[in-house]
Amino acid sequence: MTTAYEKFFINGEWVEPDRPTLKVINPATEEPFATISMGTADDVDEAAKAAKAAFASWSTSSIETRKNVLGNIIAGLKARSEEMAVAISTEMGAPIGLSKTAQVGSGMGHFMTALKILEDFEFEEMRGSTRIVKESAGVCGFITPWNWPLNQIACKVAPAIAAGCTMVLKPSEIAPISAYILAEVIAESGLPAGVFNLVNGDGPAVGSAISAHPDIDLVSFTGSTRAGREVARDAADGIKRVTQELGGKSANIILEDVADFAKAVGGGVASCFGNSGQSCNAPTRMLVPAARMAEAIEVAKVAAAKAIVGDPQDDTTRLGPVVSEMQYTKIQGLIAKGVEEGAELIAGGTGRPEGLDKGYYVQPTVFANVTNDMTIAREEIFGPVLSIIAYQDEEDAVRIANDTDYGLSGYVSGEASHAQAVALKLRTGNVHINGAGPDFAAPFGGYKQSGNGREWGIEGFEEFLETKAIMGAA
Repeated sequence: MTTAYEKFFINGEWVEPDRPTLKVINPATEEPFATISMGTADDVDEAAKAAKAAFASWSTSSIETRKNVLGNIIAGLKARSEEMAVAISTEMGAPIGLSKTAQVGSGMGHFMTALKILEDFEFEEMRGSTRIVKESAGVCGFITPWNWPLNQIACKVAPAIAAGCTMVLKPSEIAPISAYILAEVIAESGLPAGVFNLVNGDGPAVGSAISAHPDIDLVSFTGSTRAGREVARDAADGIKRVTQELGGKSANIILEDVADFAKAVGGGVASCFGNSGQSCNAPTRMLVPAARMAEAIEVAKVAAAKAIVGDPQDDTTRLGPVVSEMQYTKIQGLIAKGVEEGAELIAGGTGRPEGLDKGYYVQPTVFANVTNDMTIAREEIFGPVLSIIAYQDEEDAVRIANDTDYGLSGYVSGEASHAQAVALKLRTGNVHINGAGPDFAAPFGGYKQSGNGREWGIEGFEEFLETKAIMGAA
């Protein structure tokens, strides 16, 4: 039985478009569980016009009004957190425990962070006789992915609302139900009509229309580097501001002076496998001293064996399925490529885990003695696949870590001051020292082909502001 989520939210109303529908697949069962309508450029046009009409009023709304709306959204998400967690687990396969904590929690965290920033942010300052004013950037177009669906929407929508922007959102058509629930929460939050609009659909029809629409001033995209290029091209004629959070191939450097080598290696394996490897900042390249490769292999084997794969609705599951048949097939091909190119397979491999004959389940896989020119070390696999690479000395480790098209995140384990020094040498937007977790107040984004601009924290908030200088104001 499937549930229909076939309405769009445009100009403060739920509208039922006469559009083709798409079945949303549960990756654990390979069966449809919901349907959505597939929007067109006409739907985007209607939503963008509503957002433009709402901008003049919302951009000049009081800080208290915006704070009240954000508070109501936070309360609404809390009230529906269980429903949201089940939806995310069902639509993209996250284990229910992860869905309740990290998936829902991160989305909630971004709204709470935006509220806190809004309480303290100075929108104006005097610089000599010049008045510097930070103003709402305009109408925003948001195109978001399936891997952290609520998180990736919230880190755009929350600061945009706080900054006084209006918006059109296209969530991933693969995992759209969490966005629908959020839209229902926003509809009850007191946000004026037209400020937030939701149009479902795919990239070629809806994503491109958002990127190219003349009434949209800013496009924020999260997804693959390939798709990011298309968004930038579509937006180019309008000279829009485009921010992108794209792919990654993050290195995890374990230094010689790390206090607990086994803990660092085991933790690195678990971190790589989190969310079934479907995180753009996952530490997918583990760099270890060449003399300790054999030790790393033994620890990694044990850590991989602890990765329980199964039904994401089961509280004991640590890894659910990957999101789709397409992703499953891609990952299988890259695992086979690793074997073909001579990497040493020490855990996992192709095919489903034993006992699972249905669902897009991937064996937690570890390769050792990988070289950085191998395909599995170059391409973003987006599955539970780890490559362990040997380095000769610190300079070699930094060289390998930076030898990638990407630069989203990095990880360093070692003596604290030494790890800090190495972190400064990495060409990445984020570095995690000795297992440090994410920080919603810190900027998130990448160097090189991992994108441009920043999300999260004050830096993410300021992406939704324009700066005006008024000379002779004093």
